[in-house]
Amino acid sequence: MNLQQPDHPSAGEIAAEVDLKGQVAVVTGASAGLGVETARALAAAGAEVVLAARSRERTEAAMAAIRAVQPDARLAFQPLDLADLDSVRRAAEALAERYPVLHRVVANAGVMACPLQRTREGCELQFGVNHLGHFLLVNRLAPQLVAGAPARVVVLSSAGHRASPVDFDDPHFQRRPYDKWVAYGQAKTANALYALELNRRLQPQGVTAFAVHPGAIVTELGRHMDEADFQYIQSQSPVGGMAFKPLEYGAATSVWAATAAELEGRGGLYLHDCRIGEATEDDAAGPEAGYRPWAMDAEAASRLWTLSEALTGEDFPLTAASLSASRRGKATTR
Repeated sequence: MNLQQPDHPSAGEIAAEVDLKGQVAVVTGASAGLGVETARALAAAGAEVVLAARSRERTEAAMAAIRAVQPDARLAFQPLDLADLDSVRRAAEALAERYPVLHRVVANAGVMACPLQRTREGCELQFGVNHLGHFLLVNRLAPQLVAGAPARVVVLSSAGHRASPVDFDDPHFQRRPYDKWVAYGQAKTANALYALELNRRLQPQGVTAFAVHPGAIVTELGRHMDEADFQYIQSQSPVGGMAFKPLEYGAATSVWAATAAELEGRGGLYLHDCRIGEATEDDAAGPEAGYRPWAMDAEAASRLWTLSEALTGEDFPLTAASLSASRRGKATTR
């Protein structure tokens, strides 16, 4: 597969322009692919980076690879299985105890176009891992992010959100036929909506959130895909025609979202190619041109928040009063 270098800086080039010394960043799904490259760039900028993933062995190998080129990199491993909300709760508790102040969280982990599977709680896997697990993790870390303000949350969405809005009547494909691409599109729309609503709730307290489309990159995210799936993406899907990027450029928009001075105080944005995206309904403009209006719809974002609270069994008003109570150990649960 031919890779094309885009017209924006790489993750490393962006990191070279910022100083994150004294800051702590958490990157999920950091055992391979975009997660490792994002962690590498943030560590190069001076941050202490927590790599959160399921496999200790694979994550420690990733950490060793980073240290091979950055011997002074400050790295730590945090076990995290986003398909198991109890694992998410344990991870959030461990992170909050170890790091009372956080400055960056990159919700990078995900699954793509898999056969119908369900999380431990019975949710459709792509919606559960890509959205619900991150919803619970980041919201439980909100007090630490407020303590680190100005802080940022980066949520990886995708141009794949064009395949579907969130189906609030049947998000888990319990009544409608399962389509792996529709399910992926729904999950990526949920990622963008979550960033929008999280920003609305936390920006007054100094925490901004961004949705990011990293571009098309060949990573383990596509492990469930075969040649027919790649052909579908390139020719028939709502994102047909996307050029594939090298890995260091795929992580660039995440690093830009997490660090760029020009984004300070600005949140609730959909970013791609290290720029701010705009709403479009024109397929002819190409998949990189912007986002579908349903992905950044304030009413849908609020509705998704309510649904996500019900599915996780936890309330997250994220007001100044509720966050203060959480820091005193009074979590709000159902």
